[in-house]
Amino acid sequence: MRTEDVLAAIATGLWRWDNASGTVTLDAEAARLLGLPAEPATLTEAAARSRFHPVDWNEIDGIVSLAVAEDTLAEARLRIMDGDGRVVRTVRSRSKPIVKGTGYSLVGTLQEVTEPQPGTTAGRAAVTGDWRRSREAFLLDAGRALAEARSTAEVLRVAASLSMPGFSPDGLAVFGVDGDRLTVTGHCGHTPGDDDPFTDMPLDTDYPATEVVRTGRAIYLSGPDEYRRRYPVTWPLAQRFDRKSWAFLPLIVAGRTIGTWMAAFAHPVAFTPDERSVLTTVARMLAQALARAGLAETERELSLGLQRAMMPTLGPEIPGLVLAARYVPTGGGLEIGGDWYDMIPLPSGRIALVIGDVQGHDVRAASLMGQLRIALRAYACEGHRPDAVLSRASRFLHGVTEAYDEEDAPRFATCLYIEADPATGTLDIARAGHPEPAVRMADGTVLIRHTAGGLPLGIQADTDYPTTRLTLEPGETIMICTDGLIETGGHDLDTGWARLRTILEQAPPDEDLESLADALVQAVHGPSSHHTTGPLADRRQDDIAVLLMRRGGPEDARPVPVRRTALTIAQAEPHRIAGARRQLRELLHDWADAEQVDSAVLLVSELVTNVLVHTDGDALLVAEATGEHGERRLRVEVTDPSDELPHMRRPGETASSGRGLPLMDILADTWGVDPRGEGKAIWFELYEPAPASLT
Repeated sequence: MRTEDVLAAIATGLWRWDNASGTVTLDAEAARLLGLPAEPATLTEAAARSRFHPVDWNEIDGIVSLAVAEDTLAEARLRIMDGDGRVVRTVRSRSKPIVKGTGYSLVGTLQEVTEPQPGTTAGRAAVTGDWRRSREAFLLDAGRALAEARSTAEVLRVAASLSMPGFSPDGLAVFGVDGDRLTVTGHCGHTPGDDDPFTDMPLDTDYPATEVVRTGRAIYLSGPDEYRRRYPVTWPLAQRFDRKSWAFLPLIVAGRTIGTWMAAFAHPVAFTPDERSVLTTVARMLAQALARAGLAETERELSLGLQRAMMPTLGPEIPGLVLAARYVPTGGGLEIGGDWYDMIPLPSGRIALVIGDVQGHDVRAASLMGQLRIALRAYACEGHRPDAVLSRASRFLHGVTEAYDEEDAPRFATCLYIEADPATGTLDIARAGHPEPAVRMADGTVLIRHTAGGLPLGIQADTDYPTTRLTLEPGETIMICTDGLIETGGHDLDTGWARLRTILEQAPPDEDLESLADALVQAVHGPSSHHTTGPLADRRQDDIAVLLMRRGGPEDARPVPVRRTALTIAQAEPHRIAGARRQLRELLHDWADAEQVDSAVLLVSELVTNVLVHTDGDALLVAEATGEHGERRLRVEVTDPSDELPHMRRPGETASSGRGLPLMDILADTWGVDPRGEGKAIWFELYEPAPASLT
């Protein structure tokens, strides 16, 4: 009996579709199935297309591409249409694709089949327009979810939650490759410990996942019998999970197989071309997501390693001083940027505290930060004073940035350098374009300590940095930080400082510095920061570095509460008079009589202005408030180098000067002028009334 007679007896036709020539050749049975006379025929591609449902015809290219990639048969269900566009039958095509250059030909069979009923196992494989729309929607959702996953764990969670249209697996596993071993990256639908036999399997093991890694081709096992027949050695490992079908697909990135994705089903699956197409597409997206997540995790690990290497520890305890520091990377993809802090033991027995911020948030900023930090440490250990340390560091950074290509703009860095004497609390501060320090006094009052400063490091090769001396009293805490702590969340310097001042003032007197450092970071970067955003939308995120130093503890504070501030105003800096007025108001923030505060601010403005106008020297302002609340005394001294003593005058209505001493005589409780060898000090005092006397 001839082959043609056998095929005709079982209603199976032969067809050949030559994509290159655009012809379709049919035997008599195939022609009958397509609704043509039962005789051999050769049709044009357009004529053959008119006999099939247009949706089914458009699927053929994808089915053939999948079959070529997997070296399998191309299988499809095709609906046959009559001249009026009605479906007359459904045929199943099984063909072998033969690639010819850029085209291909299909040689195979056509056989009529009965459409499965919805809800049956076979019905899951039905190819309908609704199924295809569901599949497309599923793939869009899956692609979006996998693209948003940022870690391997997130990718695995997304893969486990995928609900494929009509044939969702109930067990998933992702295998990776480590040298010549197969490893388990993650799994779902199994109990803990089920992955033990697969965690370290040689790649030459007779197991579907290892074969997929070796060949790069997918393996579909429609039933337990097929699994047992093809992989008898490892079948006992899979048998205990009681699955009915399995799909093992390669995870390929840039032409390299990085692992295998296994989807196991509790029900039999025929793995039709449509189902294989869905699984293949998901595997490709899963491979890309795993590769991105792995790269991101490697970058994070490298960044954290750099951070740990570059961020120093604060070292051993220093008698008389307590230190705490934080570094939080927030602005950008890298976990390390240009912010840093450091504590340097000095040959003199003092310590140096350094905080700085290199412009930018990239690899170059991190590199420059590391070089600059080492240079600053070297200059400090040579015994140079703060001004000399910053001058040398500026020259160093200027030379380093000039050596870069012209395409890379020169970088600068802000820096604040403090040389502290633990025994006396003396602080010598030099500042290079950096935010000024803040001091929290023992009673909770917070002042911004205005210090002289120079240009940021690296802008000019030779720059001077004046030094400001402060004294940290027992129980007082100084805070230095980068601008990220101030401006993160849409703030400028003023609104950002107001937010930080609230946190510092509300901290309990006995709160340790570690808790205070955490509170500052949480206020700026934690959940509560969403309720304190500022008006500047373009200043949302920046790295945060903060360093706190307290002299002694609250129990070491003076028995009589003392608040003191000092400020030098140079002849060339009349704009700092406004800062002196603001600092005095901060010092007297809880003074009982608001009118006395206004009087004190007015007198300070008059005294400092007189020094700048009538002498050739600078003005030194010292303000001190002592005593308990309601019984305090404010003493303000303004010192200048002139020996000429002021005298009382009676200025006319149009006079532009001469009102300073009359104002003090009217507003101050007491005042005076003290000669000081070279120069003099003009002072006044105000006595705080008890709150009850103001009512």
